[in-house]
Amino acid sequence: MVSKREIREYIWTLLEEQKLGRFPFPLKNRIPNFKGAEKAAHFVTMMPEYKKANIIKVNPDSPQLPIRAQILRDGKTLLVPTPRLKAGFIMIKPEWVPEGEERKAASLSHIKSYGKEVKLTEIPTIDLFFAGSVALHHDGRRVGKGEGYADREYAIIMELGNPLIPVIGTIHSAQLTTADIPRDRYDLTVDWIATEKELIKTDTPYPKPEGIQWELVTENELEEMPILKEIRGLTKKNYQ
Repeated sequence: MVSKREIREYIWTLLEEQKLGRFPFPLKNRIPNFKGAEKAAHFVTMMPEYKKANIIKVNPDSPQLPIRAQILRDGKTLLVPTPRLKAGFIMIKPEWVPEGEERKAASLSHIKSYGKEVKLTEIPTIDLFFAGSVALHHDGRRVGKGEGYADREYAIIMELGNPLIPVIGTIHSAQLTTADIPRDRYDLTVDWIATEKELIKTDTPYPKPEGIQWELVTENELEEMPILKEIRGLTKKNYQ
């Protein structure tokens, strides 16, 4: 079986060779920005699940900037994780953003000027969840950049009592893979894939994380992510 690392390297190289990526460069070691990200975001806005959603969590990476900006234009509340989850999540309500400044407000460099960090106890119920991806399989399996933050973010909101919600990935069609992606029990899968060409329903057979698997959390992770200690206290979980 091919490894996740091999899949990442293959996709990063493919995007570079076919010139399908765009700033920021290099594409490697990040969720790669891709040409056609706006088209992929547009497909998402046609989904009934999107139209009904009020609170949407989106990763802070460049290829998801178009959907973050559109969420604010559509009068929905945007929730974005802080880098490495050091301070939890930043929330931006549409009424906090002057008309015409939605893209600026949704950018990582300006988001703190428009939004505010929210305590775990103040996070509203999330209706949709976007995960950045390096590669996606038609059956919903996902390869991120290798740091596990999307998996952890979803597990966190489940731990806090959020109901199961659809997960969406926006990628270039070249990032679709037929490789047999290895899967761990804590891995997040996607329900929908939006590319520059189409919207794909994965009908994924794989279950999503229902919470944090505390037995896999290291002492180092607890120190690097204070949010984990806070959650453990809030939910009164036994850490072993």
